[in-house]
Amino acid sequence: MSNAHPFRVLRAKRLWTVNGVIVGFVALLFTVFYVGANIDPAGHLHKLPVGLVSADEGSKVGGKQTDLGAQITQSIKKSSQGGDRIDWKLMDEEEMKEELGKGKLFGALVVPRDFTATVAALTGPGVAGKPVRPTLTVLTNQSAGSVGSSMARQATTTAAQSASAQVGEQLTAQAEAAQAQLPAAARLLLADPAVVQIEDGHPLDSHSGLGLSAFYYSLVLVVCGMLAANVISGQVDHALGYTHSDMGPLRVHNPLLRATRVQTLAISSTLMIVLSLLMGSLALAGAVGIMGMDASHLPLLWLFSVCTIAVVGIGGLGLLAVFGTPGMLFITIFYIAMAVPTSGATVPLQALPGFYRVLGEFEPLRQITGAVRSILYYDAQADAGLTRGWVMLGVGLAVAGLFGFGVTRFYDRKGLHRIPADEEPRPLLARA
Repeated sequence: MSNAHPFRVLRAKRLWTVNGVIVGFVALLFTVFYVGANIDPAGHLHKLPVGLVSADEGSKVGGKQTDLGAQITQSIKKSSQGGDRIDWKLMDEEEMKEELGKGKLFGALVVPRDFTATVAALTGPGVAGKPVRPTLTVLTNQSAGSVGSSMARQATTTAAQSASAQVGEQLTAQAEAAQAQLPAAARLLLADPAVVQIEDGHPLDSHSGLGLSAFYYSLVLVVCGMLAANVISGQVDHALGYTHSDMGPLRVHNPLLRATRVQTLAISSTLMIVLSLLMGSLALAGAVGIMGMDASHLPLLWLFSVCTIAVVGIGGLGLLAVFGTPGMLFITIFYIAMAVPTSGATVPLQALPGFYRVLGEFEPLRQITGAVRSILYYDAQADAGLTRGWVMLGVGLAVAGLFGFGVTRFYDRKGLHRIPADEEPRPLLARA
């Protein structure tokens, strides 16, 4: 045993260099993913899906049968204003409500049935008293993401105001051509005749976190899986005698039970699968039973919660088995650093730089959040994200199994055992 003072290790350049590189890399990586992804959502906005609906039944304006609703929606659809930032989708009311109810639209602009008739009344010969202004309705969809819904609301409001101005120019020209004698109040309305009304297109219950409860619940499931992987991996190693365990002032080292790397991973995975039943149940009980989160389809939500924790945990165990101690760093990067900014929970994928959009296509948190949203907000509709979530869990489990067991089997075949045969740790129970 060396008599050198333990603080002498601070003189070792390698200690400073290795730790400095690792923590510096982590700090830079988290900054790039979190800040870089969200620094300019409006500047990176590309094809945000927004509905355009004209329910207008048309009416005679200036003696001609006119459908101003169709003119407005077609004009907005063809307009080059905003470039390709908004993906305007022409549809009917039923289709629009269905798409909002699946989170596939971030908002919509609706022209009502009596729009043309109300506009015609402003310039009609019988105008008297206070004129009734036509209405253009902007629908938001907070369940699809607060930032995306806000962007859609801004775009649709601007489009509605522009449409109102265009209709006003048309009305003014018609009134001047007909030399109509209109009341002063009606003349003031001609320049900007329509009222823009904002409504919630897919209302959520009060305990839905303004559309973020699905994301935070999904994040809980991912964190449970990754932290459980770290705990279970350490406890299995201790139980097999490969590592010691510090409990307060005591250090315990069990007798060595030699196991191949594949066997060790199999034991850990078995624990993860069984304990995911407990974690999923407690997560659901805590969110719904204790905190009062609005939720329906509870058996399905419980099943998905359990499967998510199990798959994330097995993936984490595979990384730990393959990479050892650095595995926890890779788990954190994959499941948190790269996943949270690309989950589409706050800022939609359509408002992220291209690199982050690509990550969002396979990062697990986005798929998990989409499935939980479907269960919580969209009546568990399969094409609202639930099917994709199940499929990606299956793919994730297959990849994790092939990677973890494939590489550990390779280690075993190459004789890369964790402890050489001639090195036998002795049982230890002593004060640290």
